[in-house]
Amino acid sequence: MCYEIASSIVMAMSTISARTRSRTHSPATADATGPGPGPGPAKSRARLDWRLRFGLLSLIWGFSFLLIKVGTEGYAPFQVTLGRLVFGTAVLVAAMAVKRERLPRGARLWGHMAVAAFLLNALPFSLFAYAELTIPSTLAGICNATSPLWGMALSLVALSEDRPSRVRVAGLGLGFLGVLTVLGVWQGFHGLDATGTAMALLASLSYPVGWIYVRRTLAGTGNSHLSMTGGQLLIATVQLAVVTPLFAGVPGHFALVPLLAVAALGALGTGLAVLIQYGLVAEVGPTTAQMVTYFIPVIATAAGVAILGESLRWTTPVGAVIVLAGAALTQVRGKGA
Repeated sequence: MCYEIASSIVMAMSTISARTRSRTHSPATADATGPGPGPGPAKSRARLDWRLRFGLLSLIWGFSFLLIKVGTEGYAPFQVTLGRLVFGTAVLVAAMAVKRERLPRGARLWGHMAVAAFLLNALPFSLFAYAELTIPSTLAGICNATSPLWGMALSLVALSEDRPSRVRVAGLGLGFLGVLTVLGVWQGFHGLDATGTAMALLASLSYPVGWIYVRRTLAGTGNSHLSMTGGQLLIATVQLAVVTPLFAGVPGHFALVPLLAVAALGALGTGLAVLIQYGLVAEVGPTTAQMVTYFIPVIATAAGVAILGESLRWTTPVGAVIVLAGAALTQVRGKGA
């Protein structure tokens, strides 16, 4: 989420270089990127500018789950994902052309990028699309917010240098308590589709798995984040272009509103959002930029209820608050972290 997500949003590659610039470490969410040092002059104007872009990015990613839901009303989930990747890749390729950047080179590098494309784009995007066939977009947006929790849990096993503090471990426990609250486990998951919910949670898990893989294999390649991300989305597009005809075929007709939703999802939620995130990470650092993660489920819930008329049980907002509180605690870094 997406997101797109859940990662997020989500590209993990930006966090690698951002850590070397600022000593700030943060588990990546889907679509987080950063190109390098930002501009220095006009501090007062820059503060206003990044806040506006931060708000725009929150809206874009928050509405992505609504766009997925609308897209699946006219097209199969794989078709929605393929369209999303095509439009998103087109935006990044255009940006690369303007900046005169080339795609990375090297068979081994492209092999690692193919794995990253699957874990960070093709798999989670497809899972969210399938999940929203049976669950509300509000629930999908909240599931996406669990990515930092999964990242924290995985880092305990996969990243020996990432030693957690008691506060971060407490945040992990609190976050998963929030997930259980959203699902209403004491009611036996009444009214929720277990398969769709599991797919959304698996999509959110895929983001930190991809981030850890990227961190271990693609750090210090010397390529710009724009070219790396453009190449990664290109590979993901090829992956879906191969899979989609086999499982979904070709649309018999092109429903206009779902098509526009898919186009917006790709061009805005995947392409433009990545470019906006570039500037945010460069200007204010990854820690501040990734705070957008905590606004996404709020906007996704508001959009789903207000525009799509989705129902909202008390467990959803209460559980979402607990999830976000836990996710925030997992990002706290002090002397013991």
